[in-house]
Amino acid sequence: MNATDITHLKATASTDVLVVGAGLAGLHTATLLARQGHDVLLVDRRTTLSTAIRTTGIFVRKTLDDFPLPPEHLGPPIRRVMLYPPSLRRPVSLVSARDEYRVGDMAPLYETTAAKASAAGVRIALGTRYTGRQGKTFYLIGRDGPATTRARFVVGADGARSSVARDLNLDRNQHLLIGAEEVFGLTGQDQPPTFHCVLDPVLAPGYLAWVLNDGQHAHIGVAGYADRFPHGLRAALQQFSASAPGLAGVQRPDTVERRGGPIPVGGVLRRISCPDGILVGDAAGAVSPLTAGGLDPCLRLSEFAAEVLDDALRSSRPDALSPYNGAALRARFRGRLMLREALAHIRSPAMTEAAFALLRTPLGQAAADRILFGDKSFPLPAPRPAPR
Repeated sequence: MNATDITHLKATASTDVLVVGAGLAGLHTATLLARQGHDVLLVDRRTTLSTAIRTTGIFVRKTLDDFPLPPEHLGPPIRRVMLYPPSLRRPVSLVSARDEYRVGDMAPLYETTAAKASAAGVRIALGTRYTGRQGKTFYLIGRDGPATTRARFVVGADGARSSVARDLNLDRNQHLLIGAEEVFGLTGQDQPPTFHCVLDPVLAPGYLAWVLNDGQHAHIGVAGYADRFPHGLRAALQQFSASAPGLAGVQRPDTVERRGGPIPVGGVLRRISCPDGILVGDAAGAVSPLTAGGLDPCLRLSEFAAEVLDDALRSSRPDALSPYNGAALRARFRGRLMLREALAHIRSPAMTEAAFALLRTPLGQAAADRILFGDKSFPLPAPRPAPR
């Protein structure tokens, strides 16, 4: 099946696992389960996976090392990060000896990932909206109208404001940033691929503004707490875009791709499973509280989710999903949650400028290196021993 085709749903159907949401988390979970021989139905309200993209698509080195992402859909490697205070004067330059980041061309990457899911046996129903459940019966509206499916388990991969989490009575994200960015192609670039980050608590309250120029694409974005933008997110992006660093000599096209959406930064939610299903990706809060990076966590948590679901499907034990415990995972985020709290309280540009004086010291740069170029990834439990 072509990844963009829409599976016709029967009025009543059944499946082992219903996955709601065809982002990377949903696609990866569905593919792993199908490869284990389980029947999986994946639904997404979009009619094509190349539209309504929310993520910037930044993959860190650990993800690139551990997951077989298609290299043809990844931009050039990035080793250089520039950190700017609100004044944009005297930025801190950090250069790694290793390739640290690559930006995914997300539209074809989603399509390729969906094609792999389909090849593994996942039934993909695009243009299909999840509307609720009653027990093990799940209600959908697809191209042919309303439909129901019975599923042993449901996976909520439907984003930061997950409807599946609501219907399963699981935790939902409360601590959110909002972000928006513009993306356009580049030609004739001769500067090294660079990730430019501007820390300005007025322009981007509680987070940052960024320019990611890898020589193939430019991403210009702003994110922060919704209630603290003086004139709204769109105005902040427009203001930043007019004078963003790292774009000297770049010709901006008349038409650009626009992305945006909520970003959960409260850490992994405590209750991300119940006897009827689980949450993955943004729905589970699987995003770094400090950097707001979500692609590495979504892939790693999806692997854990698929492992637990496989065991539950084979054993039929009523407590089989209990190891999928967000509270246990959350305990490993204490340091990053404390740093997120500190960052949220910085509201003065003068305080940020003062912090840059420390960042310019060897100790400050070492700390920045550890955060931006570190070897840590999403913390998962140790592998469970195989049964005797």
